[in-house]
This record gives sequence, structure tokens and C-alpha cells, in this order.
Amino acid sequence: MAHAKSIENILDELDVNPANGLAEEEALARLEKYGLNRLRFRKKKTVFQMFLAQLNDWLIYILFAAVFITLFLQEYIDSIIIIAVIILNAILGVFQEIKAGNAIEALQKMSSPKSLVRRGGITREIDSELVVPGDILILDAGRFVSADIRLIETADIRIEESVLTGESVASEKDASLILDPDTPVGDRENLAFMTSIVTAGRGTGVVIKTGMDTEVGKIAGIIEGQEETKTPLEIRLSELGKTLGKAAVGMCLFIFIISLFQGRNLAEMFLVSVSLAVAAIPEGLAAIVAVVLSIGVTGMSKRNAIIRRLPAVETLGSVNIICSDKTGTLTQNKMTVVRYFTMGGEIAVEHAGQVTLQDDAGMLAQTMILCSDATLEKGQKTGDPTETALLQFGDDLGIDRKRLNELNRRVSEFPFDSDRKLMSTLTGSGGKFRVNTKGAVDSLLIKATHVLVEGKRVPITEGHRNRFRQAMESMSWQALRTLGAAYREVDSIIPPQEMEKELTLIGIAGIIDPPRSEVRASIKSARDAGIKTVMITGDHKNTAFAIAKSLDIAENIDQAVTGQEIDEMGKEELRDRILEYSIFARVSPEHKVKIVHALRARGKIVSMTGDGVNDAPSLQAADIGVAMGITGTDVAKNASDMILTDDNFATIVTAVEQGRNIYNNIKKSVIFLLASNLGEVTAIFSAILVGWEAPLLATQILWINLLTDSLPAVALGMDPGDPDVMKERPRSPGESFFAGGAGFNVVSGGILIGLITLLAFWYGYLIHGYTPFNSQVPSGVVDYARTMAFMTIISSQLFYSLSFRHDRKSIFTIGIFSNKYLIGAISTAMVLQLLVINIPALQNAFRLKMLDIKDWIIMLAAGLIPLAFREVLKLLKKEHGQGFTLTDKITR
Repeated sequence: MAHAKSIENILDELDVNPANGLAEEEALARLEKYGLNRLRFRKKKTVFQMFLAQLNDWLIYILFAAVFITLFLQEYIDSIIIIAVIILNAILGVFQEIKAGNAIEALQKMSSPKSLVRRGGITREIDSELVVPGDILILDAGRFVSADIRLIETADIRIEESVLTGESVASEKDASLILDPDTPVGDRENLAFMTSIVTAGRGTGVVIKTGMDTEVGKIAGIIEGQEETKTPLEIRLSELGKTLGKAAVGMCLFIFIISLFQGRNLAEMFLVSVSLAVAAIPEGLAAIVAVVLSIGVTGMSKRNAIIRRLPAVETLGSVNIICSDKTGTLTQNKMTVVRYFTMGGEIAVEHAGQVTLQDDAGMLAQTMILCSDATLEKGQKTGDPTETALLQFGDDLGIDRKRLNELNRRVSEFPFDSDRKLMSTLTGSGGKFRVNTKGAVDSLLIKATHVLVEGKRVPITEGHRNRFRQAMESMSWQALRTLGAAYREVDSIIPPQEMEKELTLIGIAGIIDPPRSEVRASIKSARDAGIKTVMITGDHKNTAFAIAKSLDIAENIDQAVTGQEIDEMGKEELRDRILEYSIFARVSPEHKVKIVHALRARGKIVSMTGDGVNDAPSLQAADIGVAMGITGTDVAKNASDMILTDDNFATIVTAVEQGRNIYNNIKKSVIFLLASNLGEVTAIFSAILVGWEAPLLATQILWINLLTDSLPAVALGMDPGDPDVMKERPRSPGESFFAGGAGFNVVSGGILIGLITLLAFWYGYLIHGYTPFNSQVPSGVVDYARTMAFMTIISSQLFYSLSFRHDRKSIFTIGIFSNKYLIGAISTAMVLQLLVINIPALQNAFRLKMLDIKDWIIMLAAGLIPLAFREVLKLLKKEHGQGFTLTDKITR
């Protein structure tokens, strides 16, 4: 009953000093005792359960029926082959499921929240799974509470506990309370619970329960975790598979009916029809997509982009506007105070020398230090980079921060919010109290009644205000962020709402945050890809423009607009003018939502970055919400589609490039599968229709299906990225999967493969003095003709897969051997073919004949025809100038 005990009792029970936290050795011992801090959701399926799930499919049921029929007909070899195909197909399915599952699980682990703990006297971030009872947890706005804790210090903290209580309104918390033991969970105001979210304020707590011992853990039996969801692409392909499936079943029934009238062997034709249905229905489409997606997003995570929602991969290829925060994304987030201003003038920090707390500069640094939640100890930093820069500013001026904090204990605070653009703390020393306020200079100029001049408070005049405005403008043209400081002395503790009144303005700190060196090239790459980059910042217009111009985002100040100017526009006006702007300065999170809505209203596909609690709405409103992995709050990360582990703009552009390549690879795999399936259907349907023997037997069709559906298709999905993909315009979200000539490639390739297979079948008869139209043909001749058809269709499909690597570029341009996986897949398939035709037992099982050297050459030459046909088409397209050229000028 931690809520019914005092803070001292709880700390004694857990044997921890809140000032230092647990020692690392003790934390490891407790981790061993209590286990990892995580909830146990439903059990993962075993490999055997996955295997059984692969067999739970109506197509497999049909194959099992075929097994029983072949057994009844005493065709035992056929039965064994069909069973072997079923088992191999299930094993491949299990392998694909495990690979995809492991990739997604690894990504979820990467994107799981971190915890800020105090251990051994040092505050640092650790994986939430490593939190143990007795850990001192530091809470701030936007952070998930990673365990059940007894609060030991609170400062206007509000925590949203809807996951546990169902109440969406955040609860106020108070560490000083000692409650009745029977107090309901939702009313325990001195506790914070696992999975709840800090929406405002700050606090510290000691962990009392972890993992399944937490309040949420107690109800974990009904928590099923994140539901598995299919991406829009998987859903579309699933529907396509069903449609093609119905058509294939209808065609196979038609074949069977025709065979009945033609007086064929009905048992054999039943097996052929069943096998053709299995081959023709692309039931592996969704599995291939899942595997390619999982491989792709794993690769993206290695390049600092963690995909939280798989549909984001598809959307990335359509993005045509990237709205990026300036600080830390376009810039290095290596904040340094290089200049400061007081009424004594503007001074470079490097020339300032040592100051005292009584000097104006000392008062400026003192206020910044006392109004900070960051830490800077022995080079270890936690908290906002701007605040750590201000702490370093104090060090540069010779301020003893440790002693200053010891003499001035914080007793209350008024947390920062985007409306006020200010943060205030109330510190006490020797019975006197002092308000320390920092924030936007514009906001301080409105609230200040006095100004500090050579250590004395004097009533502020318009002349003083103009001096501050001029200093702010001077620094902004130097691309410096500006932050003002003010103070107020009071006799007693006052409510937070009273702190920011009658303030005395002290000065301004000018903070430099240099642009990232790689960003300019990334912006150009994005522009070449048809993507406009937009800068969003809370800085002044001049500061924002100076940075934007250096990055080639904007050319003149008219391309910048402020949040205030946005407020003055109507919804329609903003929508009409939104594309005129490349810089949005002095904006709040609410403005970011307006910007997203206006851009989307103009038909744009928008990526938006964010890191704060209040950025969640804009991240959710955007087509792709991108959270910062380093500076981002847990709330922002949870609302995002993608997390940047390096907070770098260049990573967004790289992610767009990878997203395009992943989508293209999926398209290659699917189009190849459909073309191959159509080839098989064309060959068999045409042969039956004209009265020939079936050119392929049921077992041969199943072998082809297993060989060509799995190996080359997955290998195409692992194709190296096209280096020129960022020279193409963004894909329209509504674009058909068969656009860009893909549909033509399926139909032309499928029909060509089918016709070549029929010609090979006919040739097998011809060299023995027969034609497929002859009624009395020795079985050995038919088997030889089928061998020619069998070997030809497989070689055709395997060689044809090479042509799918690029829509326009020749395989010689991109390099025949540049996709080692595809070459490996083709080689493996060829080796398996040689085994099937050379090993007597397999040769008899598949009813094959050994080909002579001349027919091997003819078969391989015929197999190259579809590849040659596609490559010639690419050459003709190139000569006629077909292909993409970016004609749309991007509004900059």
C-alpha cells in the first residue's frame, strides 16, 4: 500500500537514497531478482503451430484431396511428390513468417521507450526493461512512466492514465499526500503507473513495482498487445489474389469440362487442373510482400530510420513535401551560447572573461541556470540541448553551478508551454524567494515592468525595449537563436500563475546551432526527386531565413511567414497561399497542424517532423509523422510512423529513397510472379483447347510453382536500390500497381512464355516424327516433349526474372551480377533442375527424359527469348525518349 505510506517509509523499505539512486551493482542484483520490466502478452506461436497454420488453406486442402486420389489410383510416386511439395511450401512459409516476425520484433524493441533514472548520483537514460524496484525515475512532460512509482517530488505534474483508468483527462499529482489504504487506483494522487503519460510538469519518483507486478501487469491477461495489421498494399494484393484465384478456378473447371468431352484420362486431368489452379493462384503474394517489407524496414533501421507502422513504407514513395523542424534536424543540435546582450551592450562570450553573480552578465547566467531542468555533469548531458548550452554558458562565465543550486533550492515552477513561450522557477535562499524566468524575448518584453541596468532595477521604457529588439534582430541576422531572461524577488511562495508578473528584464543569450554539413546535399537530392523541403521553427523570421538561405531552402525573405501571420489568414487564404512559403517561423504546435491540413488540402503528401508532447496532433495529421529519436518525447514517438535515431534531416531523405526502392522491389516480385503464373496457364489452357496432350503434368506444375514462386521472387525483393530512384517524381498514392508498363509486362511476358513452352512441346514431338495433333503417339515421345516444355518454361521464367530488375535500364547497365541473391536463386534452381533430370529416381518420378546436347542448347536459347524481348523493348523505349523527366518545377 505505497500510497498509504510516507515518502521516508517507502525509501527505507526500498533501501535507496533519492539523491544518488541505486548503485549499478545493486541495480544488476535487483534485475536478477525481479526480472525484466516488461509485460507478458500472448504467447508467440511455436514453429510447429506456424507449420500447421501454413496447412490451413483451401488450396492445400485441394492438394490433399489430390494426394488421396493419386493413392486411390495407385500413383504412389505422384502422391509422394505432392506431399513433398506441400511440406516444402509450408517450410518456406514458416521461414518467411519467422524472418518477418523477427524483423518487426527487433524494430519494436528499438522504438520502445527509454527511462530517465538516477543511478550512482548520475542521471542517465536506460532501456525501460532494465528499470528495477528502488530506481529513482525522473519524469518530465511527454515521457511514458515505465513502472509503478511512488512520487517523491512533484512540480505541477499532470499524468494521463487512460490506459489504466479509462479517464482521458490528465490527473494532478502531489507527492506530499498520504492516502487512505482503500483509495481506488484512479484516485491515488501520490502514485504514477506504468504506461501512463506525463502531459505537463515535472516530478521524481521511486519505483515500487515492475513488469507483471504493476497495476497494468495485473490485467495483462486481457491485454493482447498490438494487433497484427496488413498494409494497404498487402490488402490490395490479397484482393487481387482472390480475384485471380476465382478466374483460375473457373478456367481449370473449364479445362476439366473440355477434357471430359475430349475423352481424356479424367484422373490425370483432374490432377492437372488442381495443380494448375495452385500454380495460377498467386497465394504467395502477401507472404512475399511481408518478407520484402520486413527485409526492407530492417535495412532502414540500420540507416537510422525505424519504421513503426509498415504502411509508412508505401507512403514514403509518394511524399512530395517534407516539413522539417530546424533545430537538431536541419542543424547539428550542438547549441553554444556565443554572444549575449545586457543593457551594457552585446558581448562575445569568448571575450567576456570571469563575472560575478552581481554583474548583469552574472545575473543573466544565474537566471538561466536556476531556470533549467537539464543536467551537465562531467561531460554527461541530459535534457534539452538549449538548456545544456545555457548551463555551459554559466561555466564559461565562471559561475559555480553546484554551489549556486545548493544555495537556491527550487520550491515551485511554472512549466514551459507553447502558448506563453516561457518557463519560470521559484527558488528559495535564506528565507527569500526569487522567480527565474526564461523564454521568448517578445513575451518577456510584454511582461517586464523593469530592466536591469548596471545592477540596478529601473522602470522599463520604450527606449529600453527598442534596445532589446535591435539586439534580437542583430543576433537573428547572425543566425543565432535568442533567449531572454528575467527575474523577480518575492517575500513568500507564490502560485505559478503569479510568477510572471512585474518581471525585471536582464538580457538575451545568442545561441548558435550550425547547419548539418550533409543537409544541403540532401535538400538538393529531395528537390531532384520532386520533393519540396519546408523549414518549421520557433525562431524569429530573420534567424530562420539566414539558416534556410544557407541550406538553399529559400532565396528571399518573402518565402517566410510567421505564426502570427498564419493566425491572421483565413483557412481558405492559407490553403491558397501555402505553397508560396518555404519557411514557417515563430510557430506553435497548433500552427503545424494548420500547415499540414493546408498542404494536404492542396493534394500534397506530407511528411512532418516533431519531438514535443504537443507535436502529436501534427504527426498524426501528416501522411508520414516523423519523431526524433534523441530529443523526441515518448508521446511524439508513439504518435509517429517513423523514428529518426539520429534526428537528422538527411535520414528522412534517405528513408524516402529506401521507401521508393522497397516499393519497387515489391512490385518487381509481384509482377514477376504474375507473369510466370500466366505463362503456365497460357501453355496448358491453349494446349487443352486445341486438343493436345497437357504439356505439363501435375507434379511438374507443382515443382515449377515451388521453384519459381519462391526463390527468384524473394531475391527480386532484395534487389539493391536503384541509385537513380531519387530522379523520379513521387508516386501518386492512387497509382495502379500495374501502372508504368507493369500490366503490359505481365501480359506480354506471360503469353510469350506460354507460347515458347508450347513450341518446345511441339518441337519434342517433331524431332521424333510426330505432332501434338497425332492421336497415337508412343508414351516415350510424349514424355520427351513434356521434358522440353518443362525445362523450357523453367529456364524462361528464371532468365526472365533478370529483366524485372529495372523498368528502363538494361541488365548490362545495372550489372547482371549486381544482385547476388537473384543469381544465387537462378543458380540454385538450375542445379535442382539438373538433379531432377539426371537422377534416375527423380527422372522417373517426374516422368522426364534425358535431353541430348542439341536440345539442351535449343531449350536454353528458347528460355532466353522472353529476356531478350524485354531488353529490346527497354532499348526501344530509351531511343524514343520514353521514361521520366522531371518537368514539374517545384515551388521554392
